[in-house]
Amino acid sequence: MKFIIQPSKISGNLEIPPSKSHSLRAILFALLGEGKTTIHKYLQSPDAIAMIEAIKLFGAEVEMFPDRLEIQGVGPELGPPEDVIDSGNSGQVLRFMGALAALVPSYTVITGDHSIRHNRPVKPLLSALSQLGVFAESMRLDGYAPIIIKGPMRGGTTSLHGGDSQPVSGLIIASAFAKKTTEICVHHPGEKPWIDLTLHWLDFLKIPYKNYRYERYRIPGNSHYKGFNYTVPADFSSLAFPLAAALVTQSEVTLENIDMEDVQGDKKLLEALFEMGANLSTEKRSIHVKKGSALKGKKLDINDYIDAITILAVLGCFAEGETEICNAAIARKKESDRIHAITTELKKMGADIEEKKEGLIVRHSKLKGAHLESYHDHRIAMSLSVAALGAEGESTIHGVECTHKTYPTFAQDLQKLGANIKVES
Repeated sequence: MKFIIQPSKISGNLEIPPSKSHSLRAILFALLGEGKTTIHKYLQSPDAIAMIEAIKLFGAEVEMFPDRLEIQGVGPELGPPEDVIDSGNSGQVLRFMGALAALVPSYTVITGDHSIRHNRPVKPLLSALSQLGVFAESMRLDGYAPIIIKGPMRGGTTSLHGGDSQPVSGLIIASAFAKKTTEICVHHPGEKPWIDLTLHWLDFLKIPYKNYRYERYRIPGNSHYKGFNYTVPADFSSLAFPLAAALVTQSEVTLENIDMEDVQGDKKLLEALFEMGANLSTEKRSIHVKKGSALKGKKLDINDYIDAITILAVLGCFAEGETEICNAAIARKKESDRIHAITTELKKMGADIEEKKEGLIVRHSKLKGAHLESYHDHRIAMSLSVAALGAEGESTIHGVECTHKTYPTFAQDLQKLGANIKVES
């Protein structure tokens, strides 16, 4: 599938889709709840389906409706999974279910797509589980999926590198259900807002823990809770793309269904945009993008909102001066090597962009339409779409079905706002 995009302005109101990260955590915690959980407004995406299929293999019963999920959990005593778990393209399913599998005294095998098996390292999680007496191995002995896990994990002390938050979050979640207290030591903790998101869920479910400056966690274990009702808030990661499209095209747009009190890490992108001169006004449930933003380049440490690297690279092309994006090395280990991918594709459009080991330098550039590749990465595809709206001439972006991962209605939503974007199979 491909997008064919002509430069165009946009306008109107748009409701932002639900959060992927909250949706996946809600589904996972529903598995471990006792009784029925109802999840309203979940993100209907391939990652959510992968998590649903994973919890079903552990015994959860799931009914899917257009506006909600109803899940009968099995409680904290997980039995052996019925089959191999396929995490698809989801790092969260790989790392979170890999950690939960350590609670089970039988073998669990988890695999995924090409990106999961070759670009999404799981060695930090495997090493940490091994320190807790769990059999945790990569089948190819290369630190990537497929992985084999055999518990039980009973508690104890372990340590791991914290550059990627997902193995840390997975360990925290699994430790809450171990039979004894677990202490987790984290070296070089990163992506801290995403740890906060996981801890927010523990608070919501009244699961006890101690967090010592993100460098050490003490989790008593033996957690129990009943099923719950939860409504998924809008995704700040997805919000970035229509917001940036309005800024790039000097358009006026109102983005709705926004919970400004939510703990999602990518909310920090708004602070960066204010610093760059974006003309935005925020209310409790909406963000209004006004005309007349004169963006200026800034030096941005984006480790707390790492998923914004690709769209910030695009915005850097339209900002006066130089934008330096740093502390972003973990972006090379996402669905694609995002630092290299966005550099390669924006250069095709004429961008003055320089790839660094841990980030990017982007200078004001006049972009032109080009034939572009998504690298099967939803954030690359959507960022290039925004760039194309502000470029001169037509752009074609190939492999855009990946946008369904977090924003299934991305193209349709841009079309509703007036963007000249065609979708071709």
